[in-house]
Amino acid sequence: MTDETARKVANVALTVAVVGAAYVILKTPALRRLAIGLAASALTGTVPVWLANEVQHAWMESGQRAV
Repeated sequence: MTDETARKVANVALTVAVVGAAYVILKTPALRRLAIGLAASALTGTVPVWLANEVQHAWMESGQRAV
């Protein structure tokens, strides 16, 4: 089996696994609530931190003095 064929097989297997997991999560109410809660936590926790870091980096790159 060539490297290209192995990558294609691995990609297909990974895609099938992700679709299967998504199906189970969407069909099971407890898992669906857990997934929604984790997504909400990720969005409310990591996005503001990332945005603050980007603003700070942009401010530093602009050469402005911090107040």
